[in-house]
Amino acid sequence: MICSLLYLCASRPDIMFTDPKESHLTTVKRILRYLKHTPSIGLWYPKSASFELLGYSDSDFTGCRVERKSTSGGCYLLGRSLVSWSSKKQNYVSLSTAEAEYIAAGSSCAQLLYMKQMLKDYGVELTRIPLLCDNESAVKLTNNLVQHS
Repeated sequence: MICSLLYLCASRPDIMFTDPKESHLTTVKRILRYLKHTPSIGLWYPKSASFELLGYSDSDFTGCRVERKSTSGGCYLLGRSLVSWSSKKQNYVSLSTAEAEYIAAGSSCAQLLYMKQMLKDYGVELTRIPLLCDNESAVKLTNNLVQHS
């Protein structure tokens, strides 16, 4: 039963973060009752849709008024379905919007590589994964193979 629920967590994000407060068996039964009454909820992958991984990256420059740190964010789609998203305050104070966006793109790239490896474990091989960023300076910095620090 537990292995089946772990498999379901990969395809049903609405039960991924269930926090058991009772015994494990009672919690498993509660999740199974929930699944029985919500069969139409879940990730939908139509046959006609492309099965490609796509990431979006963004950042706000010095969004925290106290520490002057930026917030990185990203969302990740598999086909047309949102499968993951993240938002986190950056560890360092960025000196420019380009630097804040570059840090956000690096974090999103790490997440996409993790997801690519997970899909490879499921037997899905991806060769190209686009990561879209809305800052031209950060994109140029990422594409420059010489000036990386």
